[in-house]
Amino acid sequence: MRARIYRQSKPSTQSGQAGTHTWVLDYGQNRPRHIDTLMGWTGSADTPSQLRLQFPDQDSAVAYATREGIAFDIEIPTPRIRRPKAYADNFRYDRIQNWTH
Repeated sequence: MRARIYRQSKPSTQSGQAGTHTWVLDYGQNRPRHIDTLMGWTGSADTPSQLRLQFPDQDSAVAYATREGIAFDIEIPTPRIRRPKAYADNFRYDRIQNWTH
């Protein structure tokens, strides 16, 4: 399985961008998972699939993967489009949407 290099995404419950500037290298899963019959936990003998390495930029993540001989795929994030809004726009006289209350 190939490793995946991607940029950390923004949590859906937060509006800030903290923690989204790091790049992550996730190893793929090479061995199947098994269910423990006594406890019901899911386990695996594949330790690299449990690792998540963080890097400050994409170049250092790629350099690490090539140095260690890890096959990888890079997922480039889509740029975020921000549209500025103002609270006063809700009360404009030329508002396009209907006033609901």
